[in-house]
Amino acid sequence: MVLWVILLCTLVSSLLGGLYVLGVFRRQRPNEPPLVKGAIPWLGYLLEFRKDSSEFLKRMQRKHGDVFTVLIGGYYFTFVMDPFCFGAIVKESRSKLDFRTSATQLVMQVFGYMPIEATHSIVHASSVKHLMGDGLTVLTQATMESFRKLLLFSLSSGEMRVWQEENLFHYCYNIVFRAGYLALYGTEPPRGAGSKEKAEEQDRLHSNQLFQEFRKYDRLFPRLAFAMLPPKDKREAERLKRHFWNVLSVKKAWQKDNISGWISDQDQLLSENGVPEYMRDRFMFMLLWASQGNTGPTAFWLLLYLLKHPEALKAVRDEVDKVLRESGQEVKAGSPPVTVTRDMLNQTPLLDSALEETLRLVAAPMLVRAVLEDTSLRTSSGTEFTLRKGDRVALFPHISVQMNPEIHEEPHKFKYDRFVNPDGTKKDFYRNGKKLKFVNMPWGAGVSTCPGRFFATAEMKLFVFLMLSHFDLELVSEEEEIPAIDISRWGFGTMQPVHDVRFRYRPRF
Repeated sequence: MVLWVILLCTLVSSLLGGLYVLGVFRRQRPNEPPLVKGAIPWLGYLLEFRKDSSEFLKRMQRKHGDVFTVLIGGYYFTFVMDPFCFGAIVKESRSKLDFRTSATQLVMQVFGYMPIEATHSIVHASSVKHLMGDGLTVLTQATMESFRKLLLFSLSSGEMRVWQEENLFHYCYNIVFRAGYLALYGTEPPRGAGSKEKAEEQDRLHSNQLFQEFRKYDRLFPRLAFAMLPPKDKREAERLKRHFWNVLSVKKAWQKDNISGWISDQDQLLSENGVPEYMRDRFMFMLLWASQGNTGPTAFWLLLYLLKHPEALKAVRDEVDKVLRESGQEVKAGSPPVTVTRDMLNQTPLLDSALEETLRLVAAPMLVRAVLEDTSLRTSSGTEFTLRKGDRVALFPHISVQMNPEIHEEPHKFKYDRFVNPDGTKKDFYRNGKKLKFVNMPWGAGVSTCPGRFFATAEMKLFVFLMLSHFDLELVSEEEEIPAIDISRWGFGTMQPVHDVRFRYRPRF
């Protein structure tokens, strides 16, 4: 009899524990945001959120207001849609709101890398040293050399000024990815290839092969991050991971010439902190996606918007030509390709604004913090909410600020000069008469701000600068519409188009 009682108690305890884990007993406490659990325990709204995160959050906001808590795949996410709350969240101490918890799980899931405690400080210190200031000047020069190798080398071959037709997304993503990769991870040594020309040809071939494999992984990335890959795709993702761990291994990296300090310093510091070589190989893969996963797609959208808006294309091209003239350079028949420096890229307020406007339209990251202890949050209306320990708080700036008509007039339109005043200074933005600090957040915010944002910006601007200065560009079809975005990538940075856009280009002179 006693045995049966013990077994029954054990069964009941297990059942109640399982129901608790599934969220059946979760109730909204006083001062907590509205709670939305959905009809399916544990799963909650995962499928609906995964299907179209933006539309789901808009619907929740209309129904529950600017702050609400949703059950998604076993986690309770409190979404904050009030932009005046963003500063308090991104500045809150790590002891209360920690971004590393979610980041650690994600990088382990998609790259196989397990961060150590020092990883964040190593990435931050190396990025400050090499992706900003004097380090960025050096890296911009290396990227210029990569573009010369990939984009401009054919200009001196004496080819006729004939139109060449390409898929615009593939073209931009391919060239920008490869240029960034070669600038960061190094180039083939001429002594190994036999000559400088053969080494450059090997760089073009190898970087293109790497891009083809990267695109395969990139297509799987959103579902991999949500752990929703079917078995066949899961096996392919694992194959691709192993491929990149091998190709980007630290042993092979150190055999290259011109490896960037950003890559070499981080590997050395990880090694000094006891990280084994196989894990550093995985870290190299993570750095590749972090640095090159969004720059090519953003360059595509920027060029597409310029091509669809002739007045914007003319204004930005005139600015580019003016900067070239002031640097003593000119694109003309028989002249060598220009050299664009970081100082020149700092003299383009219209290009800056056009890029910022592009990011406003298509960059859609999700900023997530783990709530480590009960935390108070006051909204701009004066309402005070309590964020519960164990939950996660999330910001989705694309809806809250970037496409908010109260902040950006006609938010769905591309206005190349939206972010710049007539005198070239940056514009301020307001909501309800109050100045906003966060009006565009493609790079995140606070301690989780992308440390490579200055290099990424330089890389994209350099590509567009060279395209506009050296080539005539046009869409194959003047009636070509701006393609819809791939909604499966909400939350993962720059969106991608659902269909191809064809364009033509030829040397200007």
